[in-house]
Amino acid sequence: MSTSRIYQEQLVGVFGQPVAENPTVVMHQAAFAALGLPWRYLTIEVAPEDLEAAMHGLRAFRMRGVNLTIPHKVAVLRHLDEVRPAAALMGAVNTVVRDGDRLIGENTDGKGFMRALSQDAGVNARGKRAVVLGAGGAARAITVELALAGAAQVTVVNRSAARGHALVELLAARTPARAELVVWSDAYAVPARPALDYATVGPGLVACDVIPAPSTPFLEEARRRGARAVDGLGMLVYQAAIGFELWTGKAAPVAVMRDALLRAVAGG
Repeated sequence: MSTSRIYQEQLVGVFGQPVAENPTVVMHQAAFAALGLPWRYLTIEVAPEDLEAAMHGLRAFRMRGVNLTIPHKVAVLRHLDEVRPAAALMGAVNTVVRDGDRLIGENTDGKGFMRALSQDAGVNARGKRAVVLGAGGAARAITVELALAGAAQVTVVNRSAARGHALVELLAARTPARAELVVWSDAYAVPARPALDYATVGPGLVACDVIPAPSTPFLEEARRRGARAVDGLGMLVYQAAIGFELWTGKAAPVAVMRDALLRAVAGG
């Protein structure tokens, strides 16, 4: 590699703890190679007490941006100059873009889900009814994006009434969607999660799982009953593709990124 190429390299990466098994690096490096971009994606272990120093390092190294994963998606907010509206509504950021001297926060988790829903399942959320199991970080991003995309109703099913109410109240106050909570109360009585009732699952419905795997028991049963299934690999690919586009200003080679992720998943 020539000296000029070394100095042209642009740096992006991910801050998290743990982060060693994060698969995002394989998608971005494959995308950079496909477009001939001299960029490098760094996987960086950052402890919670070191996040402020890491964000100063991002600025000092003139990195083009970073992804944030557990446990930094909320804590990073105080280190940013601007937070995009949807991410501010969610109260969490998973992607930071450096624009000159300013750091701008975005959340691509829900957007990645919405792109998978539209491009992989051919579903437009406008006017639809959605049931979301959970009220944690991914569910929060997904429900907000569903509501902003025009979903008529979002039902949140959660084991914790407090967290579920907080999400439903957010949706009701800040989005046009009707929102309701169903507390999965049986979960308090047994150590394991109660069994799902698939009686209403069938043709005409779309079942999605955000676990990044080609299939899960939930999706297998949904397929068996005739529902369309959307796995979590699509969400992971599209959220990475959106970040790629924010950083580089170029259209992401989604097929290349998906192939790289599938090879990584197949390899262990």
